[in-house]
Amino acid sequence: MKVRIKGNSLRYRLSMSDVAKFGRDGFIEEAVDFGKSQLTYALQKAPVQHLEAEFMNNKIVIFMPYSWSEEWVNTDRVGFDQKGPLYLLVEKDFQCIDNDAEDQSDNYPNPNLTC
Repeated sequence: MKVRIKGNSLRYRLSMSDVAKFGRDGFIEEAVDFGKSQLTYALQKAPVQHLEAEFMNNKIVIFMPYSWSEEWVNTDRVGFDQKGPLYLLVEKDFQCIDNDAEDQSDNYPNPNLTC
């Protein structure tokens, strides 16, 4: 799972195996180790009406409604967003069109690639 923070927006991108784990467990989490502290970020199914986020104890959690998560995991739906004071976006991670050095073998096939 990748996280991108820019200004007042937060985006998670999940690979195929990340989405499968989220669908199976209802939760996925990763962490960045800064030595003396850690930043943890997670996605969790929850009884909410729309995407919501929380930041407590060096942990960012985006909560996704149960019904949205089922649709997202089991269909071709790319993602969901929530506009507000904090813009939230959770989406499937596609292979890059350019020749990126990053391993993309677990990313979704990009529909804009013509191979």
